[in-house]
Amino acid sequence: MSQSKFPPGSCDCHVHIYGPYDRFPVQTEGRFTPTQAFPVETLFSVWESIGIARGVIVHALAAGADNEVTLEALRRFPDKLRAVAILQTSVTDRRLDEMTEAGFKGVRINLLRQDGKPVSTGGMNLDDLKALAPRLAERGWHAQLWVETGDLQDLAPDLEKLPLDFVIDHQGRTMTDKGVGYRGFQWFCDRLKSGRYWCKLSGADRNTREGRPYRDTEDFMKALVAANPDRLVWGTDWPHVGHTPETLPSEAELIGLFERCVPDADVRRKILVDNPVRLYGF
Repeated sequence: MSQSKFPPGSCDCHVHIYGPYDRFPVQTEGRFTPTQAFPVETLFSVWESIGIARGVIVHALAAGADNEVTLEALRRFPDKLRAVAILQTSVTDRRLDEMTEAGFKGVRINLLRQDGKPVSTGGMNLDDLKALAPRLAERGWHAQLWVETGDLQDLAPDLEKLPLDFVIDHQGRTMTDKGVGYRGFQWFCDRLKSGRYWCKLSGADRNTREGRPYRDTEDFMKALVAANPDRLVWGTDWPHVGHTPETLPSEAELIGLFERCVPDADVRRKILVDNPVRLYGF
C-alpha cells in the first residue's frame, strides 16, 4: 500500500516510544528493552513517511516509570495521540483523572503465555485489573489484553464479570502453526461479534512461523475481518522491539500484508479511520 492509499485520518493503534533516556531512563533490561531511544519525534517521522495521521502509544514496561514519557507526549500533541497505560493498584483517583484528561484510554494487562510459559514477566496482571476495574470503568477506560486466544477463552468467564470492554493485542497472539481452526482463535472470532471485544490487526511478525512476508498469518487476519470489521483497528507495533536485525519487520511489509488481507477500500477505511475514532475518542 503506497502512502496515497491511506485515507485521511488513518491511525496506527499500537506503537511504543522510548526516551530520550537522559530524561526518561529505562526501567527494565531484557529482550523488550531497546538499547537506543525511540522518542515521539522519530515516531512522527515514520508516520509521515507512510501516511499516518495519528495513533496510540502503548506505554511499555521498559519505557520509564509512572507513564511519564507517554503523558508528556499526550500533552504535547493532544490532537494526534491517545495512550494505554501500565498502572500500580495504588494509583490515586487524582492521577487517574489527570491521565484521563491527557488522553489515556486503557491499561495493558500481561497474560501472555506460549506453550504454557510466560513470554514476558512484569507489567499488570489479572489481579491488578480486578482491583482497578471499577475505577477504570468510571473513566471510560478499557482493558488491553496481551494474551493468546486459547488462554483468553479459558479466562473469559472471569474477565467478562468486569465492567470493561477488552482490546486484544496482536490478533490474539495465536502462533500460525496452530492454524485458523484452533479452538481459541475460532472462539475469539465468534466472541468478536459480542460487542465486548476489539482486536488489533498487528503482530504478524510475532505470530509467524515462516517469517516475512508473513503469508502464513494472512488467513488469521482475513478471518478476523470476516468475523467483525466494526471491532478491528490496525497497528505497526513500531519500533518492533525484541527483534534481531535479521527479523526486524519494515512498515512496508506490514502495510503490504494489510492490503492483501483487506482489499476493500471501505472496510480498510473503517479499520484505519472510523473504528479508532470510536475506540480512542479522536
